[in-house]
Amino acid sequence: MMLRRALILSLLTLAACGAPSAPPPAAPGVLFTAKFSDSDPVDFNGRNPQSYPVHGIDVARFQNNINWNTARQNGVNFAFIKATEGGDLKDINFDTHWQGAGQAAVKRGAYHFYYFCTSPEDQARWFIRNVPRTPGMLPPVLDMEWNPFSPTCAHIRPPAAEVRDQMRRWLNVVERHYGQRPIIYTTPKFYRENDLDGFNGYDFWLRTTAKAPAEAYPGQTWRFWQYSATGIVPGIGGDVDINAFSGSRAEWQNWVATRALR
Repeated sequence: MMLRRALILSLLTLAACGAPSAPPPAAPGVLFTAKFSDSDPVDFNGRNPQSYPVHGIDVARFQNNINWNTARQNGVNFAFIKATEGGDLKDINFDTHWQGAGQAAVKRGAYHFYYFCTSPEDQARWFIRNVPRTPGMLPPVLDMEWNPFSPTCAHIRPPAAEVRDQMRRWLNVVERHYGQRPIIYTTPKFYRENDLDGFNGYDFWLRTTAKAPAEAYPGQTWRFWQYSATGIVPGIGGDVDINAFSGSRAEWQNWVATRALR
């Protein structure tokens, strides 16, 4: 009887106090070690992604439910979030992702997926219209790759010189607005076919999920490496793109101090 009474009192106390609260978000600036896995891992020749100390993700409408606090405390130190596409498409999850990453103090940046059937100026203005100029955000990103899926723009592939001209026009408009030189994201095929090695002074974010950057982009320096599209990250349902930063923890802090918007 005494044991039963003690148990009842204990339960009443818990009910009065409420359930244990979730752990608070980590303080801004704290870096976490990546506790990621991969549903389709690759053995890279040379230096592998796990040897880099700072990791993050990129997300779009395909990631519908993210616990950003959990993701951050498991190694998501930065996130690039899809904002816009072409001249009239806004990612349906951009606002939710942007707000969630910001509340969890994840260093966040926005990217634009480029279309060749709309002028670069119109696309730049569309990106600016939808991405708030937020102090502390990472530089904007121009995503350059051939698009085989668009119902209206899939087969438009201008000559390399025109591609580079359009890129520069978008980059210039966006840089003037945000006050930081944008990052260029690309794929090996697009990079090679359009001679993107001429964009000196730009930070590159390189996709290469089967080879290390030095093998896929010989001679090209990079700041971010998207090394998998099949990452598994606590707090995120399903596969997600995962990325590494090119330097040490101290280099990351210095890069953010220099390149984040003020």
